[in-house]
Amino acid sequence: MARGVYAFLSQIFDYGNTEIEKRFLFYKRLVALLDFGRERDTVDLSKVVLTHHTLKNRGKQTMGLRGDGEYKLQPMDAVGSGSVQEKQEAYLTEIIELVNGLFEGDLSTGDQLVYVNGVLKGKLLENETLLRQAASNSKEHFANSPDLKEAMLNAIMDALDAHQSMSTQALGSERVRDGLRDILLGPGQLYEALKQKAEHRAR
Repeated sequence: MARGVYAFLSQIFDYGNTEIEKRFLFYKRLVALLDFGRERDTVDLSKVVLTHHTLKNRGKQTMGLRGDGEYKLQPMDAVGSGSVQEKQEAYLTEIIELVNGLFEGDLSTGDQLVYVNGVLKGKLLENETLLRQAASNSKEHFANSPDLKEAMLNAIMDALDAHQSMSTQALGSERVRDGLRDILLGPGQLYEALKQKAEHRAR
């Protein structure tokens, strides 16, 4: 209807706007390719094919959000950027340094890191008793929990096959086990991870 009205009126007087005429010609050709139907929820565009496109340089555009210079979002600066990642790297470095003082023999730093921060911590994070205790106790009380000692012993034994050298040393030395506990509660962030997991479950 609107297309017919425009086609009729455009013969009588000049609209003085070539953009309107361009759109009329475009829509006139597009409508012929579209399928409409009462049964169809959407327009069928299967016959429409992109043959070419044009890029136009409209010059440089200003990116100011507001003329008065006030912004709702503050731009990022160098201060604090990457701080979370740097903190995690510092924790991992500290774990490696502390573990090096616990174990004897030719053990790679990768193996030591996986053993403490991966295997042992992963097994302890699955312990429901530790989850409950971390959620309801301070870190100091949690560190002295007999359940933590027992859970660590079980985790070390579970890891025996995959990490025989370190597990054997840990099982044979309370000093090593205490050292592992301190590492896990310190840079290993076991308590914080358990508490976060427990809080997430409670939501």
